[in-house]
Amino acid sequence: MREIVGEIVNKTLGSSVEYLGNVIPSQYHVYFTFAVFTLLITIYALFVWNFYRFLARRDLLELNLAQYNRYDHAVVKKLLAAILYVLEYIIILPIVIFFWFFVMAFILLAFGGNQSIAQVALIAACIVGAVRITSYYSEDLSKDLAKLFPFTILAIALVTPGFVNVTELVARVSEIGNLFLDITFYLVVIMALELILRMLQLLTPEKEDKTE
Repeated sequence: MREIVGEIVNKTLGSSVEYLGNVIPSQYHVYFTFAVFTLLITIYALFVWNFYRFLARRDLLELNLAQYNRYDHAVVKKLLAAILYVLEYIIILPIVIFFWFFVMAFILLAFGGNQSIAQVALIAACIVGAVRITSYYSEDLSKDLAKLFPFTILAIALVTPGFVNVTELVARVSEIGNLFLDITFYLVVIMALELILRMLQLLTPEKEDKTE
């Protein structure tokens, strides 16, 4: 089924390109190619820019749910504080991290060459984990790390003919479900590291973020 879907997408894209090639005079093909690639690179760059700026923040969630804890009773206030903390860092944060893990994995799948789906999942988890860890040391370092791989992969894709194969991409994306246990393990480890670093940050004096 996935081969059929990939073939349909390839044929659709091929037909669209062929149609535009017939409509646009041949002497303008280079300008059309220039415009399309410039637009695609711009969209990709804007997406990556927003991606790495968000993922590299130490405070990934800025919900500040504690502001809704307005009870004066000590026991009730502590209980509600614990509930809000669990909601923010045990429920919402894993969802956010999973989303960015999936984004990184998709980028690696689309432009990562012949890496297996298992290798892609592992690399994506390592990148996300490293970005989250370094964000507690220096957000500047974390940002550099978060944007390094997407832009490097883009550069490789641009200079490598046939680097992106839609049929193969569809087939590999459909295999992600087979790695459910591996992906769950990666996310649990990342979340555990996040919680440990968060606890250490709360227990240590606030220091100015390290910058160059």
